[in-house]
Amino acid sequence: METTSCLLTWIIFSPLIFALVAFFTPTAFENKLRTLTLIQTLISAVLGIVLYFNFDGVESGPQLVHLVSWMPDWGINYLVSIDGISLPLVMLTAFVSPIAILGTWPAVGVELKKEKFFVMMLMLLQTGMYGTFLAADMFLFYFFWEVVLIPMFFLIGIWGGKERIYATIKFFLYTMVGSLLMLVAIFFMLKTSSQSGTTSAAMFHLSNLHFAFDPTSFWTVITSPQTLLFLAFALAFVIKVPMVPFHTWLPDAHVQAPTVGSVFLAAVLLKLGTYGLMRIAIPFFPEAAYYFSNFFILMGVIGIIYGAFCALAQTDFKKLVAYSSVSHMGFIMIGLFAFQKVAIAGALYQMINHGISAGGLFLIVGFLYERLHTRDLNEFGGLSKTVPLMAIGFMIMTLSSVALPGTNGFVGEFPILLGAFQVKPMFVLFAGSGVILGAVYALKAYQMVMLGPATRTDLDHLHDLNTKEIIAMVVLAIFVFGIGFFPKTFFWKSDATLDHYSNSVISKVGPQ
Repeated sequence: METTSCLLTWIIFSPLIFALVAFFTPTAFENKLRTLTLIQTLISAVLGIVLYFNFDGVESGPQLVHLVSWMPDWGINYLVSIDGISLPLVMLTAFVSPIAILGTWPAVGVELKKEKFFVMMLMLLQTGMYGTFLAADMFLFYFFWEVVLIPMFFLIGIWGGKERIYATIKFFLYTMVGSLLMLVAIFFMLKTSSQSGTTSAAMFHLSNLHFAFDPTSFWTVITSPQTLLFLAFALAFVIKVPMVPFHTWLPDAHVQAPTVGSVFLAAVLLKLGTYGLMRIAIPFFPEAAYYFSNFFILMGVIGIIYGAFCALAQTDFKKLVAYSSVSHMGFIMIGLFAFQKVAIAGALYQMINHGISAGGLFLIVGFLYERLHTRDLNEFGGLSKTVPLMAIGFMIMTLSSVALPGTNGFVGEFPILLGAFQVKPMFVLFAGSGVILGAVYALKAYQMVMLGPATRTDLDHLHDLNTKEIIAMVVLAIFVFGIGFFPKTFFWKSDATLDHYSNSVISKVGPQ
């Protein structure tokens, strides 16, 4: 495989370059660091646009490859590439980043402790996210996967809420347990690769290895090498999703994280798990994945319903949105494990659409908390008269979250349910109840915050969205309705890769 472009490397490491600039910024200019962060995210967005126009939507294979020898004795190289699966996720990261910075710009006169370290962690986080989506070498994928953990650890642990230490340790332990199993599985695959005569950690090479799978009995299934490898990778990925019952770290992390951390966590970081399932766990070990598909679909259905009921029970606005993410990620799990073309495509679309709606909702939570210093839904009410622009933005994100036709949420959830119903109708009947429950808790939250009688007497001077916040919400609204009405415009470059992916995976487990 020859190097064809350095564009992906620039996308990955440009945030890190800016992090070094921030590190060496003199103390006298530290008040300009947030502006530097915004400039960096805008440059990344421009590089994302260049990437989009340089990507050939007709080709299904990897493009814009960059290969540099790293550890040749182990067959490990710096190898990055992009295809129609990773493209929309890279674009999501590129556009969410400036929105997250704009929407969480500190108020005038408010100083952030250790701001230099804060912006450096935001930039390092972006490098980790880009690298994970673009890595085409298994060890490089693991490297960037772990890089993401470091800045999130500090963002929650230093700038989080009162229970930030508990949330940070819980997040760290959950993630590390899964990651260590994945590392063991990677070394096993490298050993198998060397025994086959070619030592290589390149994903395209490892995907062609065949690991024994014996479906004659449950015992032979769970002791088959393919099953053990699949479960090692799947556990690491479903913890990050997070899938029930590995979800308990998420509400704590969201509630304690600063708003910008919650936006990145909901919009992008959760997608690392579903991307890992789609990129590695399912196509590398299709027979094992199909054997356990009913279990993962069942857990997806449970997550949808359980997350919705938990959201209904919350009075903390941020925790409500966190549990809504648990519920919505369940739809993606169903789409991935349905082994059906339309559902698989819907799962990829929903990764993007959930990132937009959830990121927007966490911004709304942050706007309100900055102004009223509370997240208790019982202390809101009647705010639409005082902050009409915020009410409009909140309603748009709510409609996206409940998958109203004409919004991006519908473009993701409908194909998942339509495709999965053709092969797993009973599961989908139960999953469909999550759509109704989602509308109930989302509209209830909107009613408690924006409508009804005011519960406080200090709302008369509450200021509406400022210019930066308006820009952030307008861009999100454009994506909500743009994808909702013109989905082909946004996703057509993924069609060839999705067709090839679906045909390849389904052919290995038989016609569905």
